[in-house]
Amino acid sequence: MNARTAFALARLGLSAAGLVALIGYFQYTLGVTTFAIANFFSYFTVQSGIASVIVFVTAAVVAARRLTDPAWLDMLRAMVTTYILVSGVVYGIIVWRSSGVNYSIEVPWSSQLLHFVIPICALIDWIVDPYKARLSWKYLGWAIVFPVFWLVFTLIRGPIVGWYPYFFLDARQVSGPGETVLYCLIIVAIITGIAALLTGITRLKRMPRHLLPPWRAAA
Repeated sequence: MNARTAFALARLGLSAAGLVALIGYFQYTLGVTTFAIANFFSYFTVQSGIASVIVFVTAAVVAARRLTDPAWLDMLRAMVTTYILVSGVVYGIIVWRSSGVNYSIEVPWSSQLLHFVIPICALIDWIVDPYKARLSWKYLGWAIVFPVFWLVFTLIRGPIVGWYPYFFLDARQVSGPGETVLYCLIIVAIITGIAALLTGITRLKRMPRHLLPPWRAAA
C-alpha cells in the first residue's frame, strides 16, 4: 500500500468518525429540554464538523485517484482543520471554566470525539502529510471569513429566537456587550493563530526533490 492510499484510507476513516460523532451528538441533544433542530445546526462545532466530513471524503477520493492534491483542496482542508481545532480549544476552555464556578458540563462520548479526538487526528494528518500545497499567507484572510459571518449571523439571530449556542455570545450571561465583543475578538485571534500555524507548517523547508516518491517527484 503506497502513501497516497494510506492517506486516502485515513481521511475516509476521519470522515466516518466525524459522521458518527455528529449523529451521536444529535441523538444526545434530543434529550435536552431546550433542543431545537435549528439550534443544533447553529453550533459552530456542528457546522464545521459537517464541512470537515465533506472535505475529508473529498480528500480521500482525490488521494485514491490522483498523485497530488489540488491547491484548492488543501486550502479547504486547512480551513476545516482550523475550524474544528478552534471548536476543540473553545469547548475545552468552556468546560474548564465551568469547573471553576461549580457548574458541571457533561461531555458525552460524541462530544469528546467531535471536539477533541477528530481535531487532533486532523492536525496530525496535516503535519505528517509531506505533499500538501504551500499555502500563501493570504489564506489567513480567507480563514476568518466564515467564522466572522457565523458570529454576525449568531448575534443577529440570538435576540430573535432567545437562544445563543455559547454563553459568551449572550450579553446577559456575561458582564455586558463589551465582554461579548472581547470574547469574539479572542476567538478571531485564536482562529488566526491556528490558521497561521497550519500555513507555517506548509512553508517549512520542503523535502529534497530527489528524496520524494517517484509519483510526487514527477508531478
